[in-house]
Amino acid sequence: QVHLVESGGGLAQVGGSLTLSCTAPATPEEDLSTYTMGWFRQAAGKEREFVASIGWFQDKTAYADSVAGRFTISRDNAKNTLLLQMNNLKSIDTAVYICAATSRSTGTLHTHFDFWGQGTQVTVSS
Repeated sequence: QVHLVESGGGLAQVGGSLTLSCTAPATPEEDLSTYTMGWFRQAAGKEREFVASIGWFQDKTAYADSVAGRFTISRDNAKNTLLLQMNNLKSIDTAVYICAATSRSTGTLHTHFDFWGQGTQVTVSS
């Protein structure tokens, strides 16, 4: 069981940047680099949608079309942390961002992931 905790959300301006982090402080023995990790988001009244993922094999990344070129998913293995760098934020990026983990080699659907955090709110205002 991996207990994931997100941080770094908050209020940003359109065109601004935020960096989200995901760690497993309650289960530090879990090496997140051995999991495929993903970010999903859920806006109010909408379904959860895939944002980005990074595979445990060679750190292969995948992005939703809506964020490609603006968001970057990466790992800081020294800190056992997953990151999501979000640049050029838009109003449509406003959502709760949720970190997830799976033992699969890749994942872009929420059904691919086994462990989930509680989420962190990102609000983008103009």
